[in-house]
Amino acid sequence: MKLRPLADRVLLKEEKAETTTKSGILLPESAQEKTQTAKVEAVGPGTEKEKITVKVGDRVMYDKYSGVQVKMDGEDYLIVKNSDIIAVVE
Repeated sequence: MKLRPLADRVLLKEEKAETTTKSGILLPESAQEKTQTAKVEAVGPGTEKEKITVKVGDRVMYDKYSGVQVKMDGEDYLIVKNSDIIAVVE
């Protein structure tokens, strides 16, 4: 199944949180800080007012409480508005 975002929406695949510290200490899930970085999997066509500013394959940072979480083919994704993306990680 393929998912194609509409209008100014972007489909993101969230990156996994670190499970160990740099010194090697294992972190339980309750102590892991959720990252706000993800890889762009698909983009909508944009709108007249809002042009899409990222492309498939970009690594981005997004607002902490934005988007809609979806599960597709056993994978977790996030659909956000283009304006909720705050930076491209290079």
